[in-house]
Amino acid sequence: MSQYKSLFFDVDDTLLDFGAAEDLALNLLFEDQNLPLTTEIESYYKKMNKGLWNDFENGKIARDELVNTRFSKLFKAFGKEVDGVAMERNYRRFLREGHQLVHGAYPLIDALSNKFDLYIVTNGVAETQRKRLHDAGLAPYFRDVFVSEDTGYHKPDKEFFDYVFARVPHFEKREGLIIGDSLISDIHGGNQAGLDTCWFNAGNKINKLNEQPTYEIDQLKQLYSILNVAVE
Repeated sequence: MSQYKSLFFDVDDTLLDFGAAEDLALNLLFEDQNLPLTTEIESYYKKMNKGLWNDFENGKIARDELVNTRFSKLFKAFGKEVDGVAMERNYRRFLREGHQLVHGAYPLIDALSNKFDLYIVTNGVAETQRKRLHDAGLAPYFRDVFVSEDTGYHKPDKEFFDYVFARVPHFEKREGLIIGDSLISDIHGGNQAGLDTCWFNAGNKINKLNEQPTYEIDQLKQLYSILNVAVE
């Protein structure tokens, strides 16, 4: 039997393929603006956006600043002034349509749902994340969905995890495991909150941070053996 009772899953690039959803949303956004999405622009955006999210996870900027300025910064870099808030609103509308699953995610969650209490812990916009989980068919398997926008805190803040733990019935930290792709928000956050952690390192990235996960996997199916769940 597994020592764990409560499993906390990240969403983007853990259960849902954010890269695929992002590509769809960007293409639709530029199509809506009657502008070509060139390889140069897309590459610039993804690098800039990743940097902004890293700043957010490290507490350097607020979420509202991130989402409401990233497109005005992007277009300004290429000589065009736009309403960043309006562009973000349109982008979110398109992003909500992207719910492509990471390979193995659905059968994993289906198999685990009868043996563990499953929860979502994710940064981002609540409406977007909830719709994507619903459209992917995953929402019914989770006892609760905790999104940073709703909690008032973000991973990896201790306050985010305190908020979650207070809402999990009869929770004990030794019985909890967090699974996610981010060394900062998931592994560092889980470590400092007192959870065991599982780094989903699908790209076999080098761990350049002083954060040691309890487990490391590069395929979701490897969770079965960690959790002592037999695969039919």
